[in-house]
Amino acid sequence: MGLNLAQKIIKDHLISGEMTAGSEISIRIDQTLTQDSTGTMAYLQFEAIGMPRVKTKKSVAYIDHNTLQAGFENADDHKYIQTVASKHGVYFSRPGNGICHQVQLERFGVPGMTLLGSDSHTPTGGGIGMLAIGAGGLDVAVAMGGGPYYMTMPKVCKVTLNGKLRPWVSAKDIILEVLRQLTVKGGVGKVIEYQGEGLASLTVPERATITNMGAELGATTSIFPSDEMTREFLKAQGRQSDWIELLPDADAAYDQELTIDLGCLEPLAAKPHSPDNVASVNEIGSIKVDQVAIGSCTNSSYMDMLKVAQILKGKTVHPDVSLVIAPGSKQVLNMLAKEGALADMVAAGARILESACGPCIGMGQAPATDAVSLRTFNRNFEGRSGTKSAKVYLVSPETAAASALAGVLTDPRTLGEAPSVKMPDSFIINDNMVVAPAPEGTDVEVVRGPNIKPFPLNSELPEQIGGAVLIKVGDNITTDHIMPSNAKLLPFRSNIPYLAEYCLTPCDPEFPKRAKENGGGFIIGGSNYGQGSSREHAALAPLQLGIKGVVAKSFARIHMANLINSGILPMTFVNEEDYDRIKEGDALVLENAREQIKAGKELTLRNRTTGSLIKVQTALSSRQVDIMLAGGLLNYTKKQA
Repeated sequence: MGLNLAQKIIKDHLISGEMTAGSEISIRIDQTLTQDSTGTMAYLQFEAIGMPRVKTKKSVAYIDHNTLQAGFENADDHKYIQTVASKHGVYFSRPGNGICHQVQLERFGVPGMTLLGSDSHTPTGGGIGMLAIGAGGLDVAVAMGGGPYYMTMPKVCKVTLNGKLRPWVSAKDIILEVLRQLTVKGGVGKVIEYQGEGLASLTVPERATITNMGAELGATTSIFPSDEMTREFLKAQGRQSDWIELLPDADAAYDQELTIDLGCLEPLAAKPHSPDNVASVNEIGSIKVDQVAIGSCTNSSYMDMLKVAQILKGKTVHPDVSLVIAPGSKQVLNMLAKEGALADMVAAGARILESACGPCIGMGQAPATDAVSLRTFNRNFEGRSGTKSAKVYLVSPETAAASALAGVLTDPRTLGEAPSVKMPDSFIINDNMVVAPAPEGTDVEVVRGPNIKPFPLNSELPEQIGGAVLIKVGDNITTDHIMPSNAKLLPFRSNIPYLAEYCLTPCDPEFPKRAKENGGGFIIGGSNYGQGSSREHAALAPLQLGIKGVVAKSFARIHMANLINSGILPMTFVNEEDYDRIKEGDALVLENAREQIKAGKELTLRNRTTGSLIKVQTALSSRQVDIMLAGGLLNYTKKQA
């Protein structure tokens, strides 16, 4: 039996384990990326490990999230990241150079390589044929130090794309259709691999839009072949030497298959408040629109922006609509300016933002109260925009631009002839905003501002874990719920004691106070607990508050890994009915905790309040058992060293 794409790259990078779905494996990591929202913590952890120099083929630190400098905090973090990167061999992408995933795709991504990033949308790199995986900052720190990345060997779901997109239908509509069919839980434990005749007409930027939002499926990653289209993109970026052909074997096997006829798709939108709440633009109807935001790592490529400029050219944005546009990189912005497309956007009434994440992470441009905001982004969780009452719809750039002109949600097919945009033969190449690290052995002073505080460390697991149920939440709780990420809190990403005061406050404003009064305790969650961002702050803030364990119906992959890395025990109900039998305030205890965890996957929690016993299970490998016993990955890594 032949190998599929994911299996080929994993086999080439396999360090330990067997490629059997569900078993733990470890792989060698070629490249890493960090961004400033998670990067400060990742480099603090890298320093704590004690490695003098990164051992990857290339590691890049990006500044693209915390670019709103309303105080000293963000600028201080940027200076820390720049100096610590220079000292330890990491390339530094300066503020203004662009969004990490867009720049990585343009300038550094290499087909067939592995990429680990401290951002959940790292799988964007799958659009160029990489095995690109999002992870917590500590996992990335270990990989930078040359350590293997451990993961559960995923199943592989083949998505066959047949036919060709009709005019005005885009790559965004493809991934929205996949989300409609598979849901936000449909990719958990899987790699989504794209094949079929439809690939011949999809450029690398379009493929990257699709792999980017694979994160919303809960997938480990998504990947396209490295083919002639990939070669053309790399050639246009002046990097043809990085190209290799990477195709699945003709007799490759898959665990699941899905087929989509591209010719049958129409413009789609994800309605509030989930990326899989998908309907056609026509089904939703002509709802009034207050704001349109175009950009993010999903839809900020040169080709996306050029289409938007052509739609807006010679027209005026509706007077009731605020239109903001953020090109994804300096390269994109430079080319738009040189060709006059930027002038067309400005003339139409668009507000041009810097090349950064911006509104996607709630960093500015929060909508008005009860506003409808159309965004070309990847997430529309309640409150993520910065306005809890706002209704955010996820759409393609074409739909966004058409709606900005009309003032209502508009099917772009009503505009007549679609824009004709082709990938350029060559992009403007200017890497002067990427700073190379200092030569090895150079004395570099690492600058730490006063907002950078020590991160919390757990201690070895005690014989007994006990505490009150501090909060009970429902299904699909996101990391935005657990650790809010708005413009007011993002500057404190390097200050866990401060952030902990806001932990789970979107669910219950009294949670931090109750956690401190009880000396920590337990969190009870529903299905898919911890979906969304890779931010390990959603584990570090609970650790700061003394959380001992989280019991849920199921966990999102990255968040569960981050809990384990922090030494917080993730447990799932053996019988989901037990979820209904636990109340906030109940006293839980895991007796003989060390022995129970060593003994196997099924544990017994005692509810001291009701006297009942609750069967729970852990999905810990033998290595993860040792991590839990040590009190987290950092303690374990130091012990191993």
